[in-house]
Amino acid sequence: MKAKIIEFIRKEAVLSAAVGLAVLSMFFVAPDRTYITYTDYKTLALLFSLMTVMAGFQNLGVFHRIGEGLLKKVKGSRQVAVILVALCFFFSMVITNDVALITFVPFAVTVLKMAALEELLIPVIVMQTIAANLGSMVTPIGNPQNLYLYSLSGIPPAGFIRLMVPFAAAALILLGLWLMAVKNREVESVSLKRGEEGRGISKSTFFLYLFLFTACIGSVAGIIPWQGLLLLVILAVTVVDRQLFSRVDYSLLLTFVGFFIFIGNMKRVPAFYDLISRIINGNEVITAVVSSQVISNVPAALLLSGFTDQWKALIVGTNLGGLGTLIASMASLISYKYVAREYPEKRGKYLKIFTAANLVFLVVLLVIGKWIL
Repeated sequence: MKAKIIEFIRKEAVLSAAVGLAVLSMFFVAPDRTYITYTDYKTLALLFSLMTVMAGFQNLGVFHRIGEGLLKKVKGSRQVAVILVALCFFFSMVITNDVALITFVPFAVTVLKMAALEELLIPVIVMQTIAANLGSMVTPIGNPQNLYLYSLSGIPPAGFIRLMVPFAAAALILLGLWLMAVKNREVESVSLKRGEEGRGISKSTFFLYLFLFTACIGSVAGIIPWQGLLLLVILAVTVVDRQLFSRVDYSLLLTFVGFFIFIGNMKRVPAFYDLISRIINGNEVITAVVSSQVISNVPAALLLSGFTDQWKALIVGTNLGGLGTLIASMASLISYKYVAREYPEKRGKYLKIFTAANLVFLVVLLVIGKWIL
């Protein structure tokens, strides 16, 4: 039993920390009716709905087919790298950084093997990871912390995008400079074997998921009530493919709940609230970046949001905070775990290139942030 608990904590470190903090905070504020008001139910409903719909698209192999279509006419190794990195950067804006990496990292490995470009495997996966984390920062639905902070801040969608576009543009330039350094050599046209791109696409199911995704966007924009969206997604998926519910990241949702309880309780302890607020005040960006290096950017967003209302600085800080250490963004662990499982001998090389590249991107974007904010 003890071994199972230890294994669970190791596997779900962030969730365990969130639950631990929530329980600890209960010693300062005893459970009462106010606890019900702590949780941002809208954010949880939107996250659940988006994760479910994205699982549906993945199940149909939609993203693999798009990627394969783009790769059919490539002639050079640089073009292959550009497409594989660009897929993560642009798709992460609408399917989240996690889904982009889950989809396109294994896809990249398959493509690079078939094109005899395995020497690019580690650098391409590193850049895919950075691209997914930085592309996702542009939109309110690109990653969990954006969805939460967008909902909390009241910033309109256009204003959110305008805030993050300069950083995304700078990131795209940096990615472009790296891609220009990729040695170009001719390769044969890449075409995946039948079965590697996912099962066949049912048009009716595809359009249903497209409709549900549009409904998600409508709810994010405040057009559709989140309660209606949640009910719609649950009913539709129950009828079409209820197995999708098993692919939702419930540990992420429970992590949110744990931090909501902790923050709610600590805000009711005046001495603690005043102390943390003074520390953060005027240092939101750097505090968010530093915190993210230790606890990752989603928990950092949840924690810091309880002690400041400088939403723009917090949005920028938690997004840039996804750069740096391997755990700065939990999405980065997706790529690392895949490399560690498939190529255990390359783990050291991957970590060196990953850390060096992340630090370069982080420093440059922080300098840009000084000019913008």
